[in-house]
Amino acid sequence: MNLRWTALLLLPTCALAQVKIDTPRGGWRNSAGAQEQTTQEVHYPAVSISMQPGQSETAQIRGKIAGVPKEQEGKPGKPATLIVNGSAMPLAVGEDGAFERPYGFGSGSNSVEVRSPDGKQRARTQFVDGYTGKTQARLRVLLSWDSNGTDLDLHVVTPDGGHAWYGNRVLKDGSAIDVDVTTGYGPEIFSSAAPPKGQYFVYVNYYGSGADTSALTVAQVTIVTNENTAREKRQSFMVPMRAQGELTLVKSFILP
Repeated sequence: MNLRWTALLLLPTCALAQVKIDTPRGGWRNSAGAQEQTTQEVHYPAVSISMQPGQSETAQIRGKIAGVPKEQEGKPGKPATLIVNGSAMPLAVGEDGAFERPYGFGSGSNSVEVRSPDGKQRARTQFVDGYTGKTQARLRVLLSWDSNGTDLDLHVVTPDGGHAWYGNRVLKDGSAIDVDVTTGYGPEIFSSAAPPKGQYFVYVNYYGSGADTSALTVAQVTIVTNENTAREKRQSFMVPMRAQGELTLVKSFILP
């Protein structure tokens, strides 16, 4: 046998993570009549994002990453990466490699990609929701951050005086923050189907970080207007958060 090929055969092989997305499924669908919930209950002192009982498959992201490195010396493993319609955010993965979270997709074309923690493996699905009667988020604000065991909070102040935050997640006009994540990474997502015109303020509050209240964590805020339309606009901001109690104005903007 050729010595070169013999050497290659003797090299140890490293198992690569295998990424699988169970839902959403690719293709065309009609979500009419589906039980889709945009907010979930919050349980203190800590909560992670989980699927609610009875949640429709048309409003969830679920799958598994096989071969993810286990936690070592008490340190949690790195998160995977979730990319929805171009917005990237960390994705917490369970010890068995499973991930799941609700997501309020809009009508039209949507894409979901999940990358393994090392970024070497990925899975992607794309689908079109043809249900024209579906409520579309004209404004979406996404908050995620890069460290586990930390609690950042999204605050959105609307032109009519509304203030969406973990203590008041649903506003009178139906705008809402989907969940308050206290265990790290997020995302926390504010969505509004009929946002009032005027000036908005987006804040991030560093609520805490376990026993270490001075751990640096970097927040990412993405603001999306008119998603899935020809007028879609997307802006992302990276903000270092340094200490418990810090409240930072990330962006003020005007919806015409």
